[in-house]
Amino acid sequence: MQRRRTAVIAAALVAVGAITTACGNAAADFPAGFWQVDDYGSALWVHGDTLETYQLTALSCLKDETAARSGNLGRYVTDGKDVLTLRPGDRDRATLHIDGSPGDRTLRRLPALPTTCTGTAEPTAFDVFWQTFQENYPFFAAKGIDWQQVRDRYRDQANLAEQRGDDAELFAILRDMVAPLRDAHVVVSAGDTGFFGAGRPGTAIPSPQLDQRVKEFVQRRDLQHPLTEYANGRIGYADLPGQDYGYLRVSSFSGYTAERTFAADSAELDRALDAIFTADRLSRLRGLILDLRVNGGGSDSLGLQLAARLTDRPYFAYAKKTRTTEPQAQRVDPARAGFAGPIALLIDGSTVSAGETFTQALLERPSRTTRIGQSTQGVFSDVMERKLPGTAHADWWFGVPNEEFLTSDGRTFDGAGIPPEFTEPVFTDEEFDQQRDSAFDRAARWLTNGS
Repeated sequence: MQRRRTAVIAAALVAVGAITTACGNAAADFPAGFWQVDDYGSALWVHGDTLETYQLTALSCLKDETAARSGNLGRYVTDGKDVLTLRPGDRDRATLHIDGSPGDRTLRRLPALPTTCTGTAEPTAFDVFWQTFQENYPFFAAKGIDWQQVRDRYRDQANLAEQRGDDAELFAILRDMVAPLRDAHVVVSAGDTGFFGAGRPGTAIPSPQLDQRVKEFVQRRDLQHPLTEYANGRIGYADLPGQDYGYLRVSSFSGYTAERTFAADSAELDRALDAIFTADRLSRLRGLILDLRVNGGGSDSLGLQLAARLTDRPYFAYAKKTRTTEPQAQRVDPARAGFAGPIALLIDGSTVSAGETFTQALLERPSRTTRIGQSTQGVFSDVMERKLPGTAHADWWFGVPNEEFLTSDGRTFDGAGIPPEFTEPVFTDEEFDQQRDSAFDRAARWLTNGS
């Protein structure tokens, strides 16, 4: 399964769990059979009350998760509570929607599963790994990586390591192949043998320890009083002392509830925002500092849900595309009571994934908005979680991003991240040691006098 920056179902099935609204009776009539998910290296087999998923490359077919029908014929739920909704289209086309991930994926009917799913030949772990990146990773050219040259360099020694059962060497080879990508969404997890995942050099990847340190620092230094917390501590709010300005901290776009489904998290987000954006507060709130520093990502859809509470007019958020599919535009539409005044957005390299797609969704916000701090991490795509063949590496998996998030003029921020408009140091050792928060102070000045 493909999950949002923290987890993953069959490569095309990007999700963070939960409940999708069926589209009339169309979903209930979804036809049985075999379907390919365009540009997500996956096939589906719909039969009876069951949906089976398969991870595909030109060389391989690996059985992935099974989902059970829930409610109507178009809605299926996996053991991990990921919710997939299938909707029929014209002729041999259909769409797949995964809750928590904006947009849909295109399905094409197949007469049968690919022959690689029924054959006896099994490719090597190296070949499946290399081929998966070859078919799905969009950023080789932008990062100056010759992936064919990587294959030529490592294939023989990787296959020898696999034949010898040398897991440590095989893991080291797979790690060394992808480390030059410098992509925080590229992961190699080798069970007890090792784990590789790294952010852009010079940035800090969010962790519970960093989150707690920063939250305590902000409460003590910037606010002089505690935050009121919501959504399992992932959201915090405080009115700034003696001013008609507010401070909203969002450390994640997931994990808001113990249930940990998209539907539950979405409802909890609305409850938190209703409690924050009361009629009384909105009547006097003149500006908002929105802090996304140390935001580990989660669901893009929850980011759009928050953005919808920060505007009084609809606007373009971003467009999603894969290597061959057309971009799917996503919009922000006003929803319920929210704040449409000036926003100073605090960002840095620990603003990751869904934190970045949310930042991108504010680029064309109609009301006055600015970004302060450092560039974001530079990883936007959902992550395809893939397996390796054979039982020897049954607990190994690797993560591959396969999507681009485009601005209205067709640019992406992958790699470099979204830059600030006002550059300030963010949580450096010097800032901590000298009790400074330069980005917060700049945000307060910008709200009061525009500089």
